[in-house]
Amino acid sequence: MKSLLSLCFVALVALAPLRADKPRITSQDQLPRYNYPLAGKVTDVITNDAAYAKFAPAVRADLEKLLNDYDIADRSTLQNVLLTLVSMDVTEGRYDDALKRIALARSLEEKPATKLTLGLLAESYIVARRSGEFSSTSAFNTAFAKVYAEKIGALPWELVGDNLKSAKAGAEVASGALIAGNLESQFQPGVDKTGRVSGEVAHTLVAAHAIYTHFLPLKAERVAALTAFVAAHKQVKQDRWSARQVVLAPDAKLTPVVVAIWDSGIDFGVYPKQQWTNPAEKIDGRDDDGNGFVDDVHGIAFDLKSKRVPELLIPLTAEQRASYATMRNWTKGYIDLQANVDSPEATAIKQHLSTLKTAEVKPFIESLGLFGNYTHGTHVAGITAAGNPAIRLMAARISFDFRMIPDVPTREQAEADAAAARAVVAYLKSNHVRVVNMSWGGSPREIEDAFEANGAGGTPEERRKTAREYFQLFRVAMTEAMASAPEILFVAAAGNSNSDAGFDEFVPSGIVLPNILTVGAVDQAGEETSFSSFGKNVAVHANGFEVESFLPGGERMKYSGTSMASPNVANLAAKLIALEPKLTVEQVVALIKLGADRSADGRINLIDPKRSVALLLAMRREG
Repeated sequence: MKSLLSLCFVALVALAPLRADKPRITSQDQLPRYNYPLAGKVTDVITNDAAYAKFAPAVRADLEKLLNDYDIADRSTLQNVLLTLVSMDVTEGRYDDALKRIALARSLEEKPATKLTLGLLAESYIVARRSGEFSSTSAFNTAFAKVYAEKIGALPWELVGDNLKSAKAGAEVASGALIAGNLESQFQPGVDKTGRVSGEVAHTLVAAHAIYTHFLPLKAERVAALTAFVAAHKQVKQDRWSARQVVLAPDAKLTPVVVAIWDSGIDFGVYPKQQWTNPAEKIDGRDDDGNGFVDDVHGIAFDLKSKRVPELLIPLTAEQRASYATMRNWTKGYIDLQANVDSPEATAIKQHLSTLKTAEVKPFIESLGLFGNYTHGTHVAGITAAGNPAIRLMAARISFDFRMIPDVPTREQAEADAAAARAVVAYLKSNHVRVVNMSWGGSPREIEDAFEANGAGGTPEERRKTAREYFQLFRVAMTEAMASAPEILFVAAAGNSNSDAGFDEFVPSGIVLPNILTVGAVDQAGEETSFSSFGKNVAVHANGFEVESFLPGGERMKYSGTSMASPNVANLAAKLIALEPKLTVEQVVALIKLGADRSADGRINLIDPKRSVALLLAMRREG
């Protein structure tokens, strides 16, 4: 998806028992909106105990009211409320309350690895605090280190290893300047204009206070414990994917299949033999196909304002091109940190982040965002095309904003975005595309956030209403456009928010149509990743953990996300169609689902390309 994963925060989930006597909330739109006065700097709430004490009581009262007065159907939303209260409980010394909330979340958590690691840091902190009186900070830190190491050491590595490697990376790069700079960059401009923050921002600030005040001072102890545990377990999870892969031979009587990568653009210099070309266009200095462009570049592209442009890959400025290699190395370094790879790039990013000043955080994060957007589509295209000489890749470029303060949402822009979505699908239909990969998503909350970031849109409730109006324009456009193309299979990434894509109303992954297949992410062993979104819309799962593919220019790098899982499914769909072009969308979906392995708890439907191809060949013989 388009957003960056946080360096310092982990989203966790829980489920609460249902109560028939409470108003039931079945979508994020039904949640009450809160707002709070905040004068001065948002970082004061994080770094100053007095400012926190003035700000926090109203936030706590509303959180507790939310739990007590509403029946919230979504366990992720409940979990976020519980974890925010745990953070406040730690800060305010309400340790019994914190432990009860952690226990509740663990007892109801569905992801096995998350169930074991949820709340581990806060629990260790509380146990250490209660283990005795401490004459100094160093004495408490020593006690914490012992408790934390013991709790980590009791966990089964084969289940929680990836989670703990990620926790180690987050701990290594965390700093006060990084936390403060990140939050100041996102929220201060809006606060300066309105003097208020929404409930969502308030929850982030009170949780960040606990991190900054209580957990960040334990960074050295955390890193040491996690490093020792990771070093003691060198075994790598079994790879379930290599034996399942299908590579089509060029002489296998394949039929070319057009697959669109609806994403941030593709560098076709990396895939020159697999590019789809527009048969109605010639490079002759004229607009041969009547699409409004001289010498069509064989695809369709829109800029950030949803205006049609000829470039199939985001054009970089001279300054951005000059920084490309540095951003590539920083991205590789952070990926290596998460994978516990000791590389020069990993060392460099740790050193860089540790020296960042608060004012330097915003340009650094925005540069990472630009690099991610620039490389995303090319990386996805490589996963989609792997092992299929019959594929013809079409670029359908959508542009994403990498700035921490985006433009103020407007109805004019919402209508332009909706019109662009319809135009893309019309282009796909007119050029006989069979499969589309969509590794991106948006939600009405993002529009609300954009209003707040700019200090615009009125009260939280007014922002909610306007965001709903604008978002509905895009949702309807996407739904109607895809429904009008029943011959095309649309494959969507579920999302990386560890939440229910349907409850959060993500588009496209939250749309229900016969010709859309939503994909969740698992790791190399077929176990659900901590970040993958879920829900009834998620039909199948594929590898989305450290998946290697190409970047613009031809270098290869491993990325993680449901963005990488989705093209693995699009890859399988394209191979099935290349082998049997008469397959309908319904038949392709059935072959993918029937070939999948269903987990014992029913949560995971793991694709098996070899089995799906075998089912196709058996269907041929029987037919």
